[in-house]
Amino acid sequence: MVIHPNASHGPPPTLVDCRRGPAGRVGNPVDHSGASWEDPDMTRTFDHLVAEADSVSVEGWDFSWLDGRATEQRPSWGYQKLLGERLAAVGSALDVQTGGGEVLAGAGPLPRLTAATESWPPNVAKATRLLHPLGAVVVADADEPPLPFGDEAFELVSSRHPVTVWWDEIARVLAPGGTYFSQQVGPASVFELVEFFLGPQPPQVRRARHPEDALAGATAAGLEVVDLRSERLRTEFHDIGAVVYFLRKVIWMVPGFTVGHYRDRLRELHERIESEGPFVAHTARFLIEARKSG
Repeated sequence: MVIHPNASHGPPPTLVDCRRGPAGRVGNPVDHSGASWEDPDMTRTFDHLVAEADSVSVEGWDFSWLDGRATEQRPSWGYQKLLGERLAAVGSALDVQTGGGEVLAGAGPLPRLTAATESWPPNVAKATRLLHPLGAVVVADADEPPLPFGDEAFELVSSRHPVTVWWDEIARVLAPGGTYFSQQVGPASVFELVEFFLGPQPPQVRRARHPEDALAGATAAGLEVVDLRSERLRTEFHDIGAVVYFLRKVIWMVPGFTVGHYRDRLRELHERIESEGPFVAHTARFLIEARKSG
């Protein structure tokens, strides 16, 4: 097993637009309501920015609406490229909690037998439209055990940013010699933003989703962890609209977030960004690869 705690040696990852889709390509600012975010004639008042971000769709797992408004360093390992290499080497694969299917679709040619699971109905519909033409079946699943597949069904099980990981189920559906490959959100990710709205969080909350817990869970399920590495990465929010959109889309960051409930704190943060510059937080990411014996 190779473990790379806080693996950030060498030049830091380049700042790129925040989570802009599967390939991570730099995009141009997106046109909103007939005006670019960079249009100097656009009235960037608090009310305008908040109303705009509160009205746009947050369906799927494409963050391109944030182009030009937020930036996030990407993990140095390049999850999608590594996933593509593993997909090319197997004949069957399962992507768990696929979201809108964007990452899987962009990873390259899919194996002849490819399935994906997703629980949120809008994402199920979006993933179906995206993945069916590529030969993958999308299964609506509640993200609770058991997975709706037979034992030893897949040579590869993947998942990018799963909310939960049912290690016994992963081990059950993996074929002998099969691999689990996943990029996950680590502890205290973007907690500068979380704690701005919710206040200081207790130690057990800040430690949740620690890579060591993933190592222990995989091992307990009978899998051998062959790679585990983690990084903390700089994230910047350049306007309050980016914050609103992010919290509406990533609903577990500030549970129950609404503009109405947090309007005063949003206004305070808007004034801080206007006077001091981008709000800086840090995401936590870790990569884990585990194999089933046989």
